[in-house]
Amino acid sequence: MKTFCVTRACGRMAALCAGLAGLVWGADPAITIYNQNFAVIRETLPLDLKAGNNTVRFSGATAHVEPDSVILRDPAGRWVVQVVEQNYRNDPVSQERLLNLYEGRNIEFTVRNADGSERTVSGKIIRSGYVPHYEVMNRYGAQYQANQMAMAAPAGGAGQPIIEVGGKLQFWLPGQPIFPALADDTILKPAFDWILYSAQAAKFDGELSYVSGGMSWSSDYNIVAPETGDTLELVGWVTLDNQSGKQFDRAHIKLMAGDVNKALPRDQAVFYASAGAIGGVMPPPQVSEKTFEDYHLYTLPQATTIHDRETKQVEFLHAAGIQSRRLYVYDGAQFDRNFGGYQDVRQIQQYGTQSNPHVWVLREFANSDANHLGVPLPKGRVRFYRRDQDGQMEFTGENEIDHTPKDETVRVYTGNAFDITGERRQTKFQSQMQPGGWLDEAFEIKLRNHKKEAATVRVVEHLYRWTNWTITQESAGHTQRDSKTIEYEVTLRPDEERTLTYTAHYTW
Repeated sequence: MKTFCVTRACGRMAALCAGLAGLVWGADPAITIYNQNFAVIRETLPLDLKAGNNTVRFSGATAHVEPDSVILRDPAGRWVVQVVEQNYRNDPVSQERLLNLYEGRNIEFTVRNADGSERTVSGKIIRSGYVPHYEVMNRYGAQYQANQMAMAAPAGGAGQPIIEVGGKLQFWLPGQPIFPALADDTILKPAFDWILYSAQAAKFDGELSYVSGGMSWSSDYNIVAPETGDTLELVGWVTLDNQSGKQFDRAHIKLMAGDVNKALPRDQAVFYASAGAIGGVMPPPQVSEKTFEDYHLYTLPQATTIHDRETKQVEFLHAAGIQSRRLYVYDGAQFDRNFGGYQDVRQIQQYGTQSNPHVWVLREFANSDANHLGVPLPKGRVRFYRRDQDGQMEFTGENEIDHTPKDETVRVYTGNAFDITGERRQTKFQSQMQPGGWLDEAFEIKLRNHKKEAATVRVVEHLYRWTNWTITQESAGHTQRDSKTIEYEVTLRPDEERTLTYTAHYTW
């Protein structure tokens, strides 16, 4: 007998479904979290089926399931299960929901008197004030949601009921509602109701897999530099955030890093610088990493419980002895880089002449084995610290990095230099526009170093007037970085000022 995977719409997300095969954790759930606010969840579902159609309810789903992503199968491949019909319910019982279910009917309300005593009054629920949950907005748009809330809610935003008491209408509950019983149509948790067909009686542990929103992860890096020098220690953390509406006990968690394409709603294993025991005690197991498709998959070493609305941090990377260098960069032209795409700037003399006084501070290091790293770094925030003379760590800047493969260079802007400044001004502008025309433009760039030690500044200049250009005069040699960018390196002694000049000749 052939076994197949019963899915409602998985072909559009092949990268997600590829991760589902062959993963059985027994009774414990398994979760692969993507850094795009969703996860693939796999759970064990005991099934005891008779031959023919079976009605099965699973009430352990999250509140943000994508119902058309569901896969239900026998992981052992012995039994064939067909999902004849699936219904997803995500309206768990609440006071507002019960008021909605009892619309048009009379119920009792407990009213507390001024003296502390209580009495019971009867009221008819004309309108409950129940507001549909967020999926309404996803499916029908924000304007529909706003209209629904406008009909059901006052200016304060809370659901506003209409109750008839003694033949008169009031826009508030007269007291604490007392419901006769749970209505037949109520559920306590989000649930799947299935009609499953089996050709013969079968009892086995099925695997339920589905995509859910409300779960995400991110990475953060803390980098510490010593009191002097540029040798770094790096600690990386992953932060798990569970807003799915469900707690997962002893979950086996994997983290997928990379830009996995996902349609929008409609409208190296151990990362330590040194291995082995420390002081005779083996270190705890660490996060492992492997390549998966065109992405990278990180596996937490042990099962963990993650509560609903909980944020959890796990250390996944710790390396020391990383050699780095600090860069000073002066990009002195302040202008709208997109402006030239809409208008010819050859005759606008003032374009690009506004001066930026700030010299940027950047930190860079190689993500290589030789530099005690050499691991894929998921995108995230990088914070830099340096130890002061008294041994305390002081914060020196932060920024974000994109996904960085092994053997690439990490370069992070951390702020503006306090004691190094720049000044840039136009000293010449001449042009002739007729066919065979030309333009000459010259700049003077002044750099001042008020530090007690020498500093090397990388000066970046953009040749933005036209595509054909040559440098006809310059006070120092340049390096061409791309078709419209040149760079100079200027070393300044303590308290020194230096002037750099160049002339660009454009032709067309």
